[in-house]
Amino acid sequence: MKHISKNVWILSLISLFTDTASEMLYPILPIYLQSIGFTVVLIGVLEGVAEATAGLSKGYFGKRSDTSGKRVPFVQLGYAFSAVSKPMMAIFIFPVWIFFSRTIDRLGKGIRTGARDALLSDEASPQTKAKVFGFHRSMDTLGAVLGPAFALLYLYYYPEDYKTLFFIAFAPGLLAIAASFLLKEKKSAVNANKKKTSFFSFLNYWKQSPKAYRKLVIGLLIFTLFNSSDVFLLLKAKDAGLDDVAVIGVYIFYNLIYALFAFPIGIVADKIGLKKVFIFGLILFAVVYFGMASNVNLYVFFGLFFLYGVYAAATEGISKAWISNISDKKDVATAIGTYSSFQSLFTMMASALAGFIWFKFGASAIFILAGIATSCVILYFLIYVNNSFSNE
Repeated sequence: MKHISKNVWILSLISLFTDTASEMLYPILPIYLQSIGFTVVLIGVLEGVAEATAGLSKGYFGKRSDTSGKRVPFVQLGYAFSAVSKPMMAIFIFPVWIFFSRTIDRLGKGIRTGARDALLSDEASPQTKAKVFGFHRSMDTLGAVLGPAFALLYLYYYPEDYKTLFFIAFAPGLLAIAASFLLKEKKSAVNANKKKTSFFSFLNYWKQSPKAYRKLVIGLLIFTLFNSSDVFLLLKAKDAGLDDVAVIGVYIFYNLIYALFAFPIGIVADKIGLKKVFIFGLILFAVVYFGMASNVNLYVFFGLFFLYGVYAAATEGISKAWISNISDKKDVATAIGTYSSFQSLFTMMASALAGFIWFKFGASAIFILAGIATSCVILYFLIYVNNSFSNE
């Protein structure tokens, strides 16, 4: 575990606890909301508002972290918001309070994302970035295995007792808050700046950012536009005849593969180059989506979700490590926050586009189009995007 510092361990455990809490509720949230009177349309509006809040706030709070010269307070506040939102959704069942609680959860993600990733970047050299980000992603995604597994086990013994799960999810959230107080601020990580930060001031970074950053982020965002929510993959599996248990099973299986591969793939990326590994991940994504277009076999679905887990391991942490390598140290939180803001908004557009295509042309059209678009993005990266630093 060389190069994995105390701060990296603590941040990874915090993410593990938080993701366990969030993913415990992810499979049952739509069912719970319907049980307290939410329509499908209202659920869609709720999630849209929540994700927009998270997306826009990532850039702003990333910029605030850089200008204030602080990382840890943003991390602590962000995880605290996400933790307290869980029991709030069980206590307050009126729509306006549900909106408030869900928005608090996503705002917490926006507050912490840039500062947390900058803190991870501060703990690594350019030659170990992928390893550090990969380790963090492994621990984070392990929560996406433990959370749904616990929820399934609990609901097996206590069917339809959804509200209690929200209170149970508060426990790992409290552990995350407690662990955040063990983090140590690196005084020399950033230079404090008292200049006032407006909500959209992070957008100015796009004009001031290095050319390599803009080229990289353009490629990432084009890909994001055709990378819709994982819900569509699960719906395709469901439409192909898988029962509910099998669908949740492949989702847990995917996250397990993601968790197992993110760290070792990060080690490999540091050795052979982030660009090579990222493109490898895009190739796997295209293979999975072309395969999803026509598959109806249960075993093939597990094979495709295995490849999908490896794809995620080869791209999620790698992209942030890559961004941090080509950004000035004093702007890392802004650079990652700006990208994450655009990414959240493009993900919303991608899911809306996928829903329209599914309704108009059928499920297969989504996956074929995404596979073709990803093939074009691969060419873009091969031709226009340079390696993440000079010795790759």
